[in-house]
Amino acid sequence: MKICRYLSVLLFGLLFTMSYFGGATVSANEKIVYHVPIEETVEKGLTAFLERALTTAEAADADLVVFEVNTPGGAVDAAGEIAKLLADSPIKTVAYVNNRALSAGAYISLSADEIYMVPSATMGSAAVIDSTGNAASKKAQSYWLAAMKTAAEQNGRDPIYAQAMADVDIDLPEYGAEKGKLLTFTAEQAKKAGYSEGTVSGKAELYSILGVEDADIRSIEESFPEKLARFLTNPIVVPILLTIAGIGIVMELFSPGFGIPGVIGITSLVLFFYGHLVAGITGYESLAMFIIGVILVLIEFFIPGGIIGLFGFTAVVGSLFLATGDPVHMTISLLIAVTVSILVFILLVKVFGKQMKFFRKMILTDATKTEQGYVSNPNRLDLLGAEGKALTDLRPSGTALVKEERVDVVTEGSFISKGSTIIIVKVEGSRVVVREIPDSN
Repeated sequence: MKICRYLSVLLFGLLFTMSYFGGATVSANEKIVYHVPIEETVEKGLTAFLERALTTAEAADADLVVFEVNTPGGAVDAAGEIAKLLADSPIKTVAYVNNRALSAGAYISLSADEIYMVPSATMGSAAVIDSTGNAASKKAQSYWLAAMKTAAEQNGRDPIYAQAMADVDIDLPEYGAEKGKLLTFTAEQAKKAGYSEGTVSGKAELYSILGVEDADIRSIEESFPEKLARFLTNPIVVPILLTIAGIGIVMELFSPGFGIPGVIGITSLVLFFYGHLVAGITGYESLAMFIIGVILVLIEFFIPGGIIGLFGFTAVVGSLFLATGDPVHMTISLLIAVTVSILVFILLVKVFGKQMKFFRKMILTDATKTEQGYVSNPNRLDLLGAEGKALTDLRPSGTALVKEERVDVVTEGSFISKGSTIIIVKVEGSRVVVREIPDSN
């Protein structure tokens, strides 16, 4: 009986060991695939997210990274950084265009090793425009055309189609992109031109074609801080944040104490720097420069001179430019914010008759007005009409003796010699005007 019990334990241990190592062998042979979304506008916040995703995949020794693309495009510089991430990654990358890959999205897709599209997907229309929505300079267009061409060539694709996506002068009527129009591929056209490895109905078919349907598929989603950073660094949101900050600061100048407008203004600036810090666009040096600038501006209120305030203002503006990767867009954003803030200032003063309360504790506002009984010198109206003697020659000013009192006087313009008899004809504050009385003898 004991022998049977020992045999049972031994058999159970053997089965457990075989199942454990057998399972480990299967797990070791299982492929690892990461699925990463590329959605909405392409900006620096997306760059930070995709860098984290690729770092995670490389750390896990992944076999494949599938980027599900659905974007209308965005910033060229951000797209360039993302494309470099894909090109430098040792892991095979696949762009799965699930809806649209336009403009910067097309460039990112072309940077992947392979491209697959759903039947309704489109890819192309990649003209480069500036932050105001107008056609970019010839220099920027030349750079973009070269980048599109390189992205196509590095993965064995005919570069003429990539260039046609960004250049209206290339004539491809067979693809609906005759001269004057940008090329935008449908899924069928992309496959025909060799820009797509295939058209798939969905992720299941894509994984099947790639041979990873049984792989360990892991999804990487954006964290809340990353989503917030992408929103805060959006080219449209940045000028709005700066404008709100400017309006808040202006309204705080007219408010007693420190209230809601100031809190809103400071919060907007905090969100601006937070978004750029999380997105990896800038470091803490820009925030430190901003804080130093604000401190210098505040010191200027107590130590007048202008130099400290000028350094502070320069530091504040410089920190904003340091925090962004697009100085042109920052210039436009600041111009919008300053213009709106000035308009709000004028509206508060001229229309609503507001007065600044912020400076009342630092600036002396009392005035010594005559209406309130203040005089700079005593008014000698009591001397009007009195006679006296000139103690000195009056040329035309001098001294006279009036009512046994020495008084500084001035003539009406004529010379009066010493010892002459005078009469006071006008008193204007401390100015006493005299006239000579001719000697009756």
